[in-house]
Amino acid sequence: MRWDDFRASENVEDRRGEGGGGGGFPGGGMGGLGIGTIVVVLLISWVTGINPAILLGGAQQMAGGGQQREQRVDPETQAKRREAPTDRAGQFATKILGNTEDVWNEILPNQTGRQYKPTTMVLYQGGTRSGCGMAQAAMGPFYCPLDKKVYIDLGFFKEMQTKFGVKGDFAYAYVIAHEVGHHVQDVLGILGKVQSRQQNASSKTEANQLSVRVELMADCLAGVWAKNSNDRWNSLDQSDIQEALNAASAIGDDKLQEKSQGYAVPDSFTHGSSEQRMRWFMTGYKSGQTKSCDTFRASRG
Repeated sequence: MRWDDFRASENVEDRRGEGGGGGGFPGGGMGGLGIGTIVVVLLISWVTGINPAILLGGAQQMAGGGQQREQRVDPETQAKRREAPTDRAGQFATKILGNTEDVWNEILPNQTGRQYKPTTMVLYQGGTRSGCGMAQAAMGPFYCPLDKKVYIDLGFFKEMQTKFGVKGDFAYAYVIAHEVGHHVQDVLGILGKVQSRQQNASSKTEANQLSVRVELMADCLAGVWAKNSNDRWNSLDQSDIQEALNAASAIGDDKLQEKSQGYAVPDSFTHGSSEQRMRWFMTGYKSGQTKSCDTFRASRG
C-alpha cells in the first residue's frame, strides 16, 4: 500500500506516554459512572459479546441524562497531544485517517446528502479515558459515539501479526477504516437507532444479531473507502486487497471461537463470521457506494 503521499490528519490526539490510565478516574468514576458500574458493564459485555462502547454509552446516558462530563486536561498536555507523531506507526495511522477524511468529505454528501464531520482518533498505550468509559488495549480498537472518537492502541497491529498471523499495511488500514465506518454510521444516525433497538431487544441473541449487522456495515464502509481512495490515489494492488481479506477472515467470530474453545456458536456472534466479513468488505469495495452497505435490509447478513 502506498500511503506516504496521503495527507496527515490534524484530528489526532497522541496520548501515548501519558501512563496506562490516561489520568485515571477523577472522583472514582468517568463521565458520571462509578468504577463499580464500569466494571459491571464490562463484565456484561464479556458475557454477551455486545460492544462495550455501546453498553457504556447507554449506562452513561442513564446515569447522566446523556450529558458527557468534560475531561479536564491542562493546556500543556492538550498541546502535546496535538503534536504530530514522529514514529512510523503513528504517522501511518495519522495519514490513513487523513485519507478517510478526504474520501468521506467528498463522497458522503454526494451519495447520502449528509455532510461529513471527521472523527478524532486517539492513540494511546495501555489505557486511557474515553467518553464511553475506560479504554484498554485488551478491548481492541473501538469507536465511542458519545465523544465521536476512535480509540486505538497501535500495539494491536503487532497482535494481529503474533496472534492472528495477519500483517501488511493495508490490513492495518482496514482496521482504522472499519472504526471510521462506525463514525460514518453515527453521522448517518444509524448507531443511535441500533442502540435503542439493542436496549429493547427481547434476547441476547437478538441483540447480538443487531451488533453483527452494525459490524458488517462498518466492514462494507471500509470497502467503500478503499475503492474510492484507490480510484483517486491509485494506492492499492491486488495483494493489498488480499491483506484486508486475510484480516477480515482472521477476526471472524467463527474462527476466533473455534480457536479459543474448539467450536463456534453462531447465536453468540457479535461481529460476523469470516465469510460474512470478507463478503461485505468486498461488497463495498466493488460498488464504492454507501447504499450497497445496508446490512439491515439485506436478505442475509
